[in-house]
Amino acid sequence: MTILEICNLYKSFDSGKTFVLRDINLSFDKGKVYALIGDSGSGKTTLLRLLSGLEPVDAGKIYIKDKLVSDESTLISPHERSIGMVFQDLALFPHLTVSKNISFGIVGDIRDNVSEMLHMIELSGYDNRYPHQLSIGQQQRVAIARALVTKPEILLLDEPFSNLDENLKTALRQKLQFIVKQLEITMVFITHDVRDAIALADEAMFLRNGKLLQKGNIHEIFQNPTSDYVRSVYENLTTSAEQLLTVLSKKT
Repeated sequence: MTILEICNLYKSFDSGKTFVLRDINLSFDKGKVYALIGDSGSGKTTLLRLLSGLEPVDAGKIYIKDKLVSDESTLISPHERSIGMVFQDLALFPHLTVSKNISFGIVGDIRDNVSEMLHMIELSGYDNRYPHQLSIGQQQRVAIARALVTKPEILLLDEPFSNLDENLKTALRQKLQFIVKQLEITMVFITHDVRDAIALADEAMFLRNGKLLQKGNIHEIFQNPTSDYVRSVYENLTTSAEQLLTVLSKKT
């Protein structure tokens, strides 16, 4: 079932002189994981901000569960979109405890939800600690818990693995896979590292200079790249990424 759909999307920050995103058409199914892959400046973060409602579109439409949430004259606010977002810098408040970071800005008693999230991210008992008392991996999980505490149907993550070493990356990938399965949500994440997409994503999307180059199962994309850029990504895979791709392709 399609939960999120983008139609003919355009975005410019200089009144149409140049476009950060051009004619983007995408659909996302419920319960699947999607990776947005591209170099810096390709439009990945802008696309997430448009999906979340943090930025207006210049042209095109965004639908969530067949409801129009963005077009040239419509901008439904982020909290009405059933979307959670994890920013690259995590945006945790240093003066607030873990539990207060997770519940920040939410009206009403959600102590049960906070406890449930802490259990899910394996940080039960960390309620009263502060961000500086946590490892970077634990901080990442708190940011994810904050995005999930209202039980959104879509989770957006901007470079969730960028500051982690390989062991922490592997652990976070596994944790995110567990969360997506448990909550049956759709997840879209940005990455520069194709290994993240190979390990975690059901489908990958390659962006280049604001244009969508190719979308689909990453194994199939690499078997039949339709652009020089995607072909170069495949040719530049590290040995570990090639091995991971080979192992995972045998499982499909």
